[in-house]
Amino acid sequence: MIPKELLKKVRKIQIHTSRLVEDLFAGEYHSVFKGRGIEFEEVREYQPGDEIRAIDWNVTARTGRPFIKEFVEERELTVMLVVDISSSGSFGTGDKFKKELAAELCALLAFSAIRNNDKVGLILFTDRIEKFIPPKKGKRHVLRVIRELLFFEPKGRGTDLAAALKFLSTVSKRRSVVFVVSDFFAENYERSLQIANRRHDVIALTLSDPREESLPALGFVELLDAETGQRIVVDTASSKVRKAFERLSQKSVKERERFFQSIHVDSIRIRTDEPYFDPLVRFFRQRERRH
Repeated sequence: MIPKELLKKVRKIQIHTSRLVEDLFAGEYHSVFKGRGIEFEEVREYQPGDEIRAIDWNVTARTGRPFIKEFVEERELTVMLVVDISSSGSFGTGDKFKKELAAELCALLAFSAIRNNDKVGLILFTDRIEKFIPPKKGKRHVLRVIRELLFFEPKGRGTDLAAALKFLSTVSKRRSVVFVVSDFFAENYERSLQIANRRHDVIALTLSDPREESLPALGFVELLDAETGQRIVVDTASSKVRKAFERLSQKSVKERERFFQSIHVDSIRIRTDEPYFDPLVRFFRQRERRH
């Protein structure tokens, strides 16, 4: 049984993200993810102004009157959420932890998907594959996805993004829209991401916290790597130390973004101290204009 407090948390996320979908986001989602193509629906009589190229000559010959073929968009997609639940997700100095932010982002994307009659699947990973939920449709299915995102207790602490992407290729044979939700504190994943993006439409949602980008001047502070358990004492009163930390952080971000661009993976940076809705909508509008 899930405790009442946790059910309330699921309900709160459901209400919040459902409102965003209803009010604003569904149109952005639909316009960017248009399905795999078009499929034949029916024939109807030709009307002035119709495309000559759409005429069905076989039906026209049989009836003696011109008929045209009508097509509709093949709308159904599969959306895969590949979510990093390693120990670094239990960090956040903004409004929420990174793992809570990931749950809300995935809820918003999942509700947008089912509103458009798309399937949603989930892969949770750390330094191993923790949980796989095959793609399905429906509100009950999405609520299960949200519960797993909020309450699943991982066995691993580290991050093996390459293994998660390889697992994706074994369970998702059809081309899918894949949202990789992670802080990307991982190594040796570049080749696997490149291969995954050839088969799927991969979008990287990079979660970050302001304290991962700069340090406040607080004197001697012990920093803990949540994934390895390594501890280090840093003199944050030193401007040299703070500037070196910022330089390393900025270098890492720029190198990652350059890599994403080089393999044509779209990316969105989401911070724990800022509303996530605006960067998502901005990204989708830019992507729609581009395509």
